Amino acid sequence: MPVFGLIGTVTADHIVREEGGSFEGLGGVLYQAAVLCGLGESVRLFSHCGEDLRPIVEGTVRDWPGLDRAGLRYVPGPGNQVFLRYSERLKEREEVLRSVVPRLDPGWIRPRLGGLDALLVVFNSGYDLDLAGWRSIVSRMSSPIWLDTHSLVLDKKIGSHRAYVALADRREWISGVAYLQANRQELACLIGRPERWPDRAETAAFAETAFDLGARAVFVTMGKDGVLVLTPGKTRTVRAPRAGLVVDTTGCGDVFCARTLQLIDRGASVFEAAEAGVVLASKAAGRAGVRATYEMVRDSIAPLPAP
Repeated sequence: MPVFGLIGTVTADHIVREEGGSFEGLGGVLYQAAVLCGLGESVRLFSHCGEDLRPIVEGTVRDWPGLDRAGLRYVPGPGNQVFLRYSERLKEREEVLRSVVPRLDPGWIRPRLGGLDALLVVFNSGYDLDLAGWRSIVSRMSSPIWLDTHSLVLDKKIGSHRAYVALADRREWISGVAYLQANRQELACLIGRPERWPDRAETAAFAETAFDLGARAVFVTMGKDGVLVLTPGKTRTVRAPRAGLVVDTTGCGDVFCARTLQLIDRGASVFEAAEAGVVLASKAAGRAGVRATYEMVRDSIAPLPAP
């Protein structure tokens, strides 16, 4: 069976919607783990988590088959406490990080990356790895890397609103990545103009840069508008199906990337895989939290046979 490496941070999410409703629960890298485990895949997780969250984390994931938690390391304190605010009037959600865990140790991770079919990395806090540590991991990998930039493009603030900023050294962050994922606001930061979303020409020019640095595909997630998929020589918008009841959109991009990478690894084209990823992400919007996401995937999609 394939083995997927997964690097990121476990978070405690505190979510408020101005239009009504709130939710508290685990989040971060556990969304990708929930999807891959729900699909019946083997997952080697590398993550830091606050010791205060240990009981709820262990109670949530203990029956997830295929999840190797040897790289899930608990550190003192409350962990990543993330406060998210959604509003129809906002282009992008607002985030306040009340507390943060230490960076992951790439020296501990690197010897444990052998035998992976693919590595999925998501910067849940932006503090997860520094650039030197990230480059040392990329240099170690011979199998494909999927990178979700996510909070990497937020400024380094604790306890107050985090603004989107242009990402310094952007070429070094994306060089060697096979599959690059960003939403429109994150892409604006990668391009160097966080004040406005990029147009199609700017997006295409950025994708060409990514291809020159080794990328096979760039995925720009666009919420209810679906995902723009760019490959060398071909670009396509994968439309999202009509949504039913929307409970919580947190984690939908995580669901998309986990399902899409799984199918690419099994031989699907990036466009076929993205279609399935968008469908599953749309279903996930009708659930709230990682446990509900895992159960939805487990109960709705039959595991693929071993290759």
